[in-house]
Amino acid sequence: MKPSAILTSASERAQQTQADPRWADVCARNAGADGRFVYAVRSTGVFCRPSCSSRQAKPENVSFFDSPALAQAAGYRACKRCQPDAPSKPGHAALMAQLCHWIATAEEEPNLADLAERAGMSPFHLQRVFKAAVGVSPKAYAKAQRRERLQAALGDAQEAPRVIDAIFDAGFASTAQLYRDSQAVLGMTPRQYRTGGAAQHIRFGVGECSLGPILVAATEQGICAILLGDDADALVQELQQRFPKAQLAGGDAAFERWMAQVIGFVDEPTRGLALPLDVRGTAFQQQVWQALRRIPVGSTVSYSELARTLGMPQASRAVAGACAANAIAVAIPCHRVVRSDGEISGYRWGVDRKRALLRHEAELAPQALRVARHG
Repeated sequence: MKPSAILTSASERAQQTQADPRWADVCARNAGADGRFVYAVRSTGVFCRPSCSSRQAKPENVSFFDSPALAQAAGYRACKRCQPDAPSKPGHAALMAQLCHWIATAEEEPNLADLAERAGMSPFHLQRVFKAAVGVSPKAYAKAQRRERLQAALGDAQEAPRVIDAIFDAGFASTAQLYRDSQAVLGMTPRQYRTGGAAQHIRFGVGECSLGPILVAATEQGICAILLGDDADALVQELQQRFPKAQLAGGDAAFERWMAQVIGFVDEPTRGLALPLDVRGTAFQQQVWQALRRIPVGSTVSYSELARTLGMPQASRAVAGACAANAIAVAIPCHRVVRSDGEISGYRWGVDRKRALLRHEAELAPQALRVARHG
């Protein structure tokens, strides 16, 4: 056979393999495809699971078989690394779902080593796989589960009439552990949460900025809301709905200075906002909001790009939901996230405001860059 004929044959085999949808599963090492087929490599004489971590074979050397038995009948031997002739293991998604159920129902929070042993992975690998599948680390997921159980228990006075009972029912090892972290877990003490935040003091004020009416609210921990809108009364109602039993009061002189800083920041975001934020949300939401604060003035990213930055390429819809849940406008710049085609959409305070913010920041960005270069 002439060399050119061999090359042509190899090229044709490569094209045929690449046209097969199973090749995409092999390239992606898709564990979800394990059990549906195996692939064999002519140059090594070995067949593997789609998720095998061995070096990717050349497509012209690959053949697909519906079962390990068919691959063995064709003269291939099983890969010792992925053991494709052993009983099929559950895909990562199913395995992570099992671990999530275990975390949610365990009386005591499982540590990473216990989870890794149950999953049959190293702790480092499990951490990566769990975060990619669920969106947060196992520890953050467990913390969120405890918070949700505590919120449910505190909200049910019949099931847990005493706060201390609700704390232990939620899986906290001690009252000291919860009260030490109560602001991060609930945004207030457990007793304040049970009474709907009745003992919590929130200062607020309504003013005008370049985008129209603006409401700024703060707890003792920091700014808890920056709301934009067309009607000042509607903004106050939104704040009341967000903190239904908190003690709302007008701001004092110190708060007025905070509010002036916020309004100045909204109008000129390149100056930054040197004020503490009281950020409340799930572990996943807080992770997204932290990433938003790293987007420079004058820049935008798509929801899918932001999801990839967080190591969660399949979570763009969840990222969009976290952006929509943000209640601290501009300081947590969810307006800098756009659709993949660059179109502007999805802003809780109106698409026109989002467009105006981005246009204004695009004008400010060159100036900010010049200032940074020349000190």
